[in-house]
Amino acid sequence: MAEQTPGFRFGPFLADPKAYRLMRAGEPIALSPKVLDLLFLLASRPATLVTKDDILQALWPDVAVTENAVTQAISDLRHALGDSPTTPKYVQTVPRRGYRFVAPVEVIEDARATADAALVHAALSRATLPGASTSGKPRSVVVMNFTNVTGDPGFEWLAAGIAETVTNDLRQIRDLSVIDRVLVDVAALSEVVARAATDPATSASPAWPDLIVVGSFQRSGDRIRITARTVDVATREALAHAKADGALADVFQLQDAIVTQLSAALRLTMPPTASARIRAHETSNLEAFRALTEGRLKLETLDASQVPAAMADFERAIALDGRYAPAHVGLAHACFWRFQASRANNRPDAEALQAAIGHARRAIALDSDLAEAHSALAFFLAAADRPAEAIAAGRLAVALEPGNWRHQFRLGTAAWGDARLAALQSVVDVFPQMAYAHFGIAMVHVARGALGRAEMVLRQGLASAPEESAGPSRLPGSGLHWLVGLILLAQGDVAAARAEFDRERARSGRGLFANEFAMDAELGHAYALIGEGDLTSAESMLRRALDRFPDHARSWVAMAVVCRRQSRRGDAEAATGRALDAIEELRAHGRRGEAEVTSALLRATTGAESDAIASLSRLLATAPPGFVGWTLPIEPLLADLRGSAAFREVLDRLAARAEGARAQGV
Repeated sequence: MAEQTPGFRFGPFLADPKAYRLMRAGEPIALSPKVLDLLFLLASRPATLVTKDDILQALWPDVAVTENAVTQAISDLRHALGDSPTTPKYVQTVPRRGYRFVAPVEVIEDARATADAALVHAALSRATLPGASTSGKPRSVVVMNFTNVTGDPGFEWLAAGIAETVTNDLRQIRDLSVIDRVLVDVAALSEVVARAATDPATSASPAWPDLIVVGSFQRSGDRIRITARTVDVATREALAHAKADGALADVFQLQDAIVTQLSAALRLTMPPTASARIRAHETSNLEAFRALTEGRLKLETLDASQVPAAMADFERAIALDGRYAPAHVGLAHACFWRFQASRANNRPDAEALQAAIGHARRAIALDSDLAEAHSALAFFLAAADRPAEAIAAGRLAVALEPGNWRHQFRLGTAAWGDARLAALQSVVDVFPQMAYAHFGIAMVHVARGALGRAEMVLRQGLASAPEESAGPSRLPGSGLHWLVGLILLAQGDVAAARAEFDRERARSGRGLFANEFAMDAELGHAYALIGEGDLTSAESMLRRALDRFPDHARSWVAMAVVCRRQSRRGDAEAATGRALDAIEELRAHGRRGEAEVTSALLRATTGAESDAIASLSRLLATAPPGFVGWTLPIEPLLADLRGSAAFREVLDRLAARAEGARAQGV
């Protein structure tokens, strides 16, 4: 007979020590090992005071850590349980002593069997139609570029054009979660489908979508035939087929016919109102459609040299059809691309950002039901530090197209606190490879001081986008290693932090923000080296960072620290002057949050700790709701302030902003 392992049931939760998991209603909850250990310890002693020393001895035997580690683990546990320190349902704080588990606890003799039964029950309760997802989530689908059977190079653009139109149509079906084809390994996925007939054992990656739409088109004079099929990626079985013939001038109606046939075969229904909305977004001008498609293809390369040509394509589409709202959105994205490429500079391209906002508003004026226009506007307004307007635009986009993960991502980028977590988690649920969603979630946890939870989220993101992925590098996860490094550095693990910074630097050639985060990683290295007293190596690393961004304010603050510690007074004054100039430049160009935080770093390193704390307190008290100052808990140059009661008040205010965003609707 198998050994039975006691577990604990409390509220809707089941804690299973042998399987090392916490479950709620049959679903596992992701928790770090230390937090699980803490839960098992507390639940095993219900209504009993567990002192901080007890916890330290149980979780960190023979390891020197401070009580902050206990506080952080308690915070992570409460967050997972949905508990509150002021009105606890599960974990009660006993001031200056420890903690007590106050919920009634039922001991389960065989927790694993109980948990496994709950998993089966949850799976059965989610079962739907044959061939449907059993995960309770909409099936994910990607539409590949259609094959140009005729081989006419003058119509090669139509391969992507048809795919984009079919993609947009499928987004209106709530039972599907549509993934952009540029974000998956198209070559590998196509190979799996192609080899299915001759090699049934060909394996599918769990990171791939559930369904794939593949098709082709063949032109003959002014006529065109479009064919398509939907394939189950796991079984390589063709679930639906479609074919449409007609005049080339009627290509839009032919594409819609393809979607209608595929959705009918899959027993999916597109709401009539959605169908009408799709038609309203189109143009009757084939050349305008071509110009729009070619512009999008250029932007998808993420090649800066292609942006001017993309803008010309969008402008040509608008010239051909001035009421073609998607073309205005395309032009807005091209302008925003220019701004994003400059965002790490003290003087980002503000004109490009305002132009992006203007073009998005023009698209909305032409077509108020175009969700992509509202979604894009949310993204742009968030970058312009106008969160309330951004959130309103993002919510409208989601209301118009609830199944589009891009709208949820942009809403999450604009929002903060629980609103951000909810929006970005919905992205991760359907598209775990979206590393930037993991980064955005981790930001909230850092601001709340839940560093262990932030690290866990980041590592989940990195695991979903491996270092040497066979897939494309459009979303390489820039910044995740840097943020993990800063968290580890704040926790005193210098060697592990530097290893993460090195991994970030190795990505410097991948992605739009790779160079920016490589600079951040070099600055992180410098912080670590300063802490170890290796000032020569720290200066060398700072030189590398400044080679990338010569006016970077924080790098000059760190350089001033190095020079002062080397008794190079003149160099220290010069570096301080460069830092002050950069801070003023940040203020002058609307980047107040970054300017004030950097100014506080400078004050904290020149003996004006009280002034630094006071300025940070004023910033958090007056800044609009949002993520300003979110890195304060892990700023290396503020490490000496962490023992200060006044600085702890600043961190408490920061955490309250991240929690209170829910009440403020942000």
